[in-house]
Amino acid sequence: MEKKKALFIDRDGTLIVEPPDTFQVDSLDKLEFLPGVFRNLYDIRKMTDYELVIVSNQDGLGKPQYPEEAFRQVQSFMFRAFKNEGVEFDDVLIDRSKEAENKPTRKPGTAMLTGYMTGEYDLASSYVIGDRITDIELAANLGAKGILIGGREREDEVREAGLEGSCALIAEEWDAIATFLLNPGRKSSYRRKTGETDIFVELEIDGEGKAGIETGLNFFDHMLEQVARHSGCNINIKASGDLHVDEHHTIEDTALALGYVFREALGSKRGIDRYGFVLPMDDSLCLAALDLGGRTWLSWEASFKREKIGDMPAEMIPHFFRSFCEQARCNLHINAKGENEHHKAEAIFKAFARALKMAVRKEPFSGDLPSTKGYL
Repeated sequence: MEKKKALFIDRDGTLIVEPPDTFQVDSLDKLEFLPGVFRNLYDIRKMTDYELVIVSNQDGLGKPQYPEEAFRQVQSFMFRAFKNEGVEFDDVLIDRSKEAENKPTRKPGTAMLTGYMTGEYDLASSYVIGDRITDIELAANLGAKGILIGGREREDEVREAGLEGSCALIAEEWDAIATFLLNPGRKSSYRRKTGETDIFVELEIDGEGKAGIETGLNFFDHMLEQVARHSGCNINIKASGDLHVDEHHTIEDTALALGYVFREALGSKRGIDRYGFVLPMDDSLCLAALDLGGRTWLSWEASFKREKIGDMPAEMIPHFFRSFCEQARCNLHINAKGENEHHKAEAIFKAFARALKMAVRKEPFSGDLPSTKGYL
């Protein structure tokens, strides 16, 4: 049975604006919702399987300075507004203590959340969303990941707290949070079957450089293994094609399928570095410059003296990259020289892989799109 996932969401400063003077929303005239919270939580609610759980510290709730009735008036209005926009919460957990009491129920303590720590929930795939560093601490204590609301200046705060490994994203707005959650785990798989070939490709961008390659062409397998190893991506490829005719269709269709899964796995491309750049290999030198900008182009400056390298036709090497660019929708410039043809070919594939590694790298603290146009 598949485990459940949850978003543990702070209230003040995350769903609604937190007053900078009192830090308490204890009357309706103080109630203001964060921009985009309705639309984006609606999308998250409808398009993911996350449960939505409010987890909030409400200092001194029920005491004279913060009457229960004042809290309930705001809470009821807030829930009604969310429900009218198609968003309902699965659970609401409120701690009433003050910081000085140091109670285990108060964030970043986990005592309010023991019902989510029994093994029924996949906490490693769950997130705590909040505007304070204690929300990221709560994520660390749960074994979850945190999403911190704020600007890039909060990176230093996260680093000083030693919480880089628990902070998956710093986002100024709910648009970036929703984009991040709606494009999880940069993985993709694709089967391309034609009358000439049957290709299956499985890709995990944020992998360990593992490869499982079977194309029926030994040198081609070796080159694709280099792509996986030096890009850091996990790549599995199973290809069968009409090798009794020649190698063209198998190599071309593998490249098309590989380009396609990269495009799919990158999703919106928010937070990626987009560009990647040179790799020497003994006598050979290759420059591979890559732009994952959405436009297709291959500039090729390399030549081979041999008709085949191993069992791979040399003319199919530029064709492989041209086909990849077509489906990945990227610009790729390759310039290679050298004396040993094996070294030259391998330098090209390795340099391409290193350029890929740089370009697909995702800034963990950003949901920014690396383009002034607003899309890639």
